[in-house]
Amino acid sequence: MKNYVQPGNTVTLSAPYAVTSGDGLLVGSIFGVASGDAALNDPVETALTGVFDLTKVGSQAWTVGAKVYWDDTNKRTTSVATSNTLIGVATEPVAGGAVDTIGRVRLNASF
Repeated sequence: MKNYVQPGNTVTLSAPYAVTSGDGLLVGSIFGVASGDAALNDPVETALTGVFDLTKVGSQAWTVGAKVYWDDTNKRTTSVATSNTLIGVATEPVAGGAVDTIGRVRLNASF
């Protein structure tokens, strides 16, 4: 195939804000996890698929299979759909305490 470019599990994007390796980022409708550090507008290799531990809103309990959204204003995941972007599903339950701020998410790699 002369038009084949790459598998598509990762893509290089311009960082929409400064990111560190492991941070979520949203560029238009594309959500992924930064594979390295990048300053605003710098290129960053971004994983579009996989399972990642991501920062989440505290005081939200998650169940396995619950839809997970990206809150781009606060740069964290949430179970609240309103004004947020669907990015995947929870793969482990998370308690709803204020200190429960990490959730395991399987990215859906679609938009």
